[in-house]
Amino acid sequence: MDRSPGATDPALLARFVAGDERAFAAIFDQWSAPVYRLARTILQDEQAAEEVVEETFWQAWTTRASFDASRAGFAAWLLMIARSRALDRRRAVGRRREAGPEPLERMAGRPARDAAEVEETVRLVRSALGELPAEQREVIELAYFEGLSQSEIARRTAQPLGTVKSRSRMAMDKLRDRLGMLRGET
Repeated sequence: MDRSPGATDPALLARFVAGDERAFAAIFDQWSAPVYRLARTILQDEQAAEEVVEETFWQAWTTRASFDASRAGFAAWLLMIARSRALDRRRAVGRRREAGPEPLERMAGRPARDAAEVEETVRLVRSALGELPAEQREVIELAYFEGLSQSEIARRTAQPLGTVKSRSRMAMDKLRDRLGMLRGET
């Protein structure tokens, strides 16, 4: 039984490559199940496979301009990204097992933030959240402040799961860019 989603409409792909968020959501809805099945097969772990799905679509979105239909079909391109992400995750898990837990001496030597640093961080995060488009901010707030899963957010907001996931990833990218200085990035 063929469970592949079929070919992706060339017009939809063109909109996706051009940066259309709705096209991204439609592609996510069409391809998330096959990407999940591939990741689940490689990793043998449902949660890790779900994370690979998010990583795959995030990478597809951020590298969409590199998609070249003359070199490979969209399915091959997307599933190669998924395969690479899943294999990277499997290798990383193996390395963490080999390395063992972080030595307590290093953990104990980390300086704690003082109250002023915490207040400044909270102010920066609130400011960054306030700059998000309303629909992206809503998804982040429901996930982080109410602890809802993306499926629960989709049900509560009556939005397709793919839309919730794409809004979440786009919001996280914007927050990462805005708050990079908190991690010492420029």
